[in-house]
Amino acid sequence: MLTLHDLSLSGNCYKVRLFLALIEVEYELIAVDFMAGQHKTPEYLAMSRFGEIPIIQDGELILRDSQAILGYLARKYGSEAWLPTDASGLGQVMQWLSTAANEIARGPNDARLVQKFGFKLDLDVAQTKAHRILQLTDQHLTQQNWLALDQPTIADIACFPYIALAPEGGVSLDAYGAINQWIDRIKQLPHFIGMPGIDPAP
Repeated sequence: MLTLHDLSLSGNCYKVRLFLALIEVEYELIAVDFMAGQHKTPEYLAMSRFGEIPIIQDGELILRDSQAILGYLARKYGSEAWLPTDASGLGQVMQWLSTAANEIARGPNDARLVQKFGFKLDLDVAQTKAHRILQLTDQHLTQQNWLALDQPTIADIACFPYIALAPEGGVSLDAYGAINQWIDRIKQLPHFIGMPGIDPAP
């Protein structure tokens, strides 16, 4: 059975849990004691020298990085709608996976790390970066319902958590109407699950 090494408060781990729920794949969940540094123990470093979570195990495969995991799960267990194989569709999804790992990670995610977990990062810089990517994303979503194509893809799943959690980093979403509508659309997907800070749709 597929195994996910997980932290409940991690948006990156939540991406994987959410996608597994949406595609209805059963898995074993192993909670990692992040505060105790369990992800840096020899056991975990043997799985990934990066010492990061999430990590999935699927048979003999061990895979790190939430974006890479989403791509693997979409290709092995999902449908082509989640991760197209045509060059145009694949490219459009991939550019948003990169956005999730860069602009969103260094913006709303970093701001949340400071405000919620006390990380020693520059909060002003993170919040400024957050508003920049939120403005760009909001403008994009005024023209289409989903980030990449005309249906939800792993691009939406990769970008969703840290955008939805932006208020936990002191970054309000009140000015971003198109983003709020997109968040509501994601919450309406069949089998959607929430996490601390992201409630399911009523």
